[in-house]
Amino acid sequence: MINSKETESMIYDIAIIGAGPAGLSAAIYGQRAGLKTITFEANVHGGQIINTPEVENYPALGKVSGVEYAMNIYNQAVGFGAQIEYKAVTDVDLSGDVKIIKCGEETYQAKTVVISTGVVRRKLEIPGEEKFTGAGVSYCATCDAMFFKNKTVSVIGGGNTALEDAVYLAGVCEKVYLIVRRDQFRGQKHEVEKVLNTPNIEVIYNTIPVSIQGDTKVTSLKVKNKVTGEEKDIALSAVFVAVGLIPQNAMFEGKVETVDGYIKSDESCTTSVPGVFVAGDTRNKPLRQLVTATADGAIAATAAYNYINK
Repeated sequence: MINSKETESMIYDIAIIGAGPAGLSAAIYGQRAGLKTITFEANVHGGQIINTPEVENYPALGKVSGVEYAMNIYNQAVGFGAQIEYKAVTDVDLSGDVKIIKCGEETYQAKTVVISTGVVRRKLEIPGEEKFTGAGVSYCATCDAMFFKNKTVSVIGGGNTALEDAVYLAGVCEKVYLIVRRDQFRGQKHEVEKVLNTPNIEVIYNTIPVSIQGDTKVTSLKVKNKVTGEEKDIALSAVFVAVGLIPQNAMFEGKVETVDGYIKSDESCTTSVPGVFVAGDTRNKPLRQLVTATADGAIAATAAYNYINK
């Protein structure tokens, strides 16, 4: 166990904030380059991928569950000597040659920082959502599907996550309504075909959720057709929300350059601040997938190595 005095005197080569696929990849590449790394994680290692029932688009990997993938990359990082601290980073000072990372009363120092804080799911912000969160409103289909076995549920969203959630829930629930605000999906063709070929998924296009209703738990969802203005109630037991992502970068606002909340970087994962790099879904880029997150981690750690040794 490292005490507070030791953390204040030790200077790490790389401090990695976030232990998702990007952060753990950075730890692997940093350790393999002979650097002393430390990785901070406020919750559970693995990030958003632990909520994915099946990973099937990672090259050469075949099919693996998100949890299994997370454990594999964690074990690989630790096997290379990576130090992982399950602590929430509460503040950072990125301005000097030595970066300061604070976890409550504890202070850590590092020559470079890799930000890999990831994203969280966006909320609907409609009546009933907050009231019924945990009582029929969920943001994790794989976590909560079994609570609604053989029941009717809905998924809100039109991107890949919503499509994946709908297919997963269809294997557990009697019926799944997929509520899409546009007249088409935003997801990949492969995921769209899965949805359209699943008989107990009913897609409702051009429709937005208005309110979530119930007593002690969800009993119905009020929706509105954007074209006709017609409103109707759909009887169901759960509403699964998959309407987008919010980057977890509030702590870094004003300290590194951002674009729409995402940290701005080039293809070397270099930010506007010397010695600070970014990896994974939290940076501005056209594709947020597991394969690009791990690639970012490798690139960011290599860029940090080059920065230290220039």
